[in-house]
Amino acid sequence: MRVIGLISGTSVDGIDAALVEITGREWDLEVELLAAQTYPYPGGLREQILGVCAGDALSMAELASLDDAIATAFADAAIRIQADHQNAQLIGSHGQTVYHRPPDTTPHHLGYSLQLGRGALIAHLTNITTVSNFRAADIQEGGQGAPLVPKVDVCLLSHPQRHRCIQNLGGIGNVAYLPPSHSHQLIQGWDTGPGNALLDLAVQHLSNGTQTYDQDGAWAATGKPCQPLVAKWLQHPFFHQAPPKSTGRELFGVEYFQQCLIDGREWNLKDADLLATLTELTVASIALGYQKFLPAMPSEVLLCGGGSRNLYLRSRLAAILQLPVMTTDEVGLNGDFKEAIAFAVLAYWRQLGIPGNLPECTGARQAIPLGDIHPKGL
Repeated sequence: MRVIGLISGTSVDGIDAALVEITGREWDLEVELLAAQTYPYPGGLREQILGVCAGDALSMAELASLDDAIATAFADAAIRIQADHQNAQLIGSHGQTVYHRPPDTTPHHLGYSLQLGRGALIAHLTNITTVSNFRAADIQEGGQGAPLVPKVDVCLLSHPQRHRCIQNLGGIGNVAYLPPSHSHQLIQGWDTGPGNALLDLAVQHLSNGTQTYDQDGAWAATGKPCQPLVAKWLQHPFFHQAPPKSTGRELFGVEYFQQCLIDGREWNLKDADLLATLTELTVASIALGYQKFLPAMPSEVLLCGGGSRNLYLRSRLAAILQLPVMTTDEVGLNGDFKEAIAFAVLAYWRQLGIPGNLPECTGARQAIPLGDIHPKGL
């Protein structure tokens, strides 16, 4: 089946679209990437989304308009990615997360996660059956609704002998721990904390809005991390909370960054030193999570997501972990579009009635097919 996967992550960099050919059913899955592209949001839409994520108030009419604008942009991405290819038979659209609240310890208190870009409109505009709202079913079962990609990682990235960590570095970082492929019962996964979110906020602030990210980590590489400040930041309860756990910009967003700025001024950090220190927080929080919560350290770490292109971050992670750190590209899976590929697979499984979540990663009571199906127009 030809399936399109669509997602815009917590960095709100644009819509990642992947057109794939899927064969097999579940653990025998095979995926061929036919086309992949990132489509920027139309002018002003990214800023509006970031504003909502930061707490800007919306009327219900404005929320409906934003939902439709995002869906229209996603539908346009799905149409454009099919150029020069046979039409897809299915779309899996994650949408754009604008709010995520994990479940707490209160009895019967479910989590809440809102993704805009309604699947019904995407199906209507593309005339392709669309699966969306993937997180709701896991949350209904008491889960975090995240991370949802580890089962796909198991199918596409497990190794017969090696213990692997697949570390995604979007706005928020998340890990899937894959023991050798004969030991599926030991799989784990959780959100590790900030990925690029704080770094991007810092770059935008320090450059007065002229830059949106630190390409290759070149700016941060000219600075020196303030280790006492990293140690202070690592005292945050999230880093010590046992999995399953998830987070978002609600915790590691604008308000958190403003406190980081204050802390940096108290230590008289130069701009490059602040970037290096925020990079070290991402790296150190990943390492701390591995050390505290994994049954064993991995043989190797495979990076994916936008942060995998940050050469400084990658070198710091390899230095702290003392492990080989590569990208998923180096083992045959495109790291820039792995999340989009994953939601194509989750939509494919939803059509077949196959569960897409792993309860050991999300905390759900049971494995369950994920997503709402919106049939194409007649």
